[in-house]
Amino acid sequence: MEKLIESAIARHREMLGEMERDGAGSIAAAANLIVKTLKAGGTVYLCGNGGSAADAQHIAGEMIGRFMRERRAMAAVALTTDTSVITSVGNDYGYSSVFVRQVDGLVRQGDVLWALSTSGGSPNVVEAAELAKKKGAHVLAFTGRKGSRLEEMADVCFCAADDASCRCQEIHQVAYHIICDLVEAEMSGRQ
Repeated sequence: MEKLIESAIARHREMLGEMERDGAGSIAAAANLIVKTLKAGGTVYLCGNGGSAADAQHIAGEMIGRFMRERRAMAAVALTTDTSVITSVGNDYGYSSVFVRQVDGLVRQGDVLWALSTSGGSPNVVEAAELAKKKGAHVLAFTGRKGSRLEEMADVCFCAADDASCRCQEIHQVAYHIICDLVEAEMSGRQ
């Protein structure tokens, strides 16, 4: 058990070092994209599967509620939360359509689709991102594999590369908390 614990912590430290060295630009670009979108009256939509679905909800909660500062609510919607929509679309069209149908009905030009996929190739996330791009929305991708389909189509991509999704998601959480802090500081007018 101790060796497993030590190994997990060591890999987490390595990935934090990689994020510090290679990810700061993507984190800043993501925050700037979100701020620009919100200031223009747009909305941030989020989607992902499994742990990434939970991350999508977490981020939307930080934006609608608050992260660290009192301020107005920011427009954010997790496309992972409406069970009636997800189950009806899954039943009628198939699971690969659960996000693309919501993008079709909700996302507008100038909005952001924040797409989370540790593989960078989840079909339902990729399809949603493709349609968002066609509609003139921006795609912010959080991936765990370099050179993925999602990364290729993204306006901004943060990649926490590892073979284990859990390691990717740990670093994603650090990155999105930093983004939430940056966006909140800018939107509240307090640094």
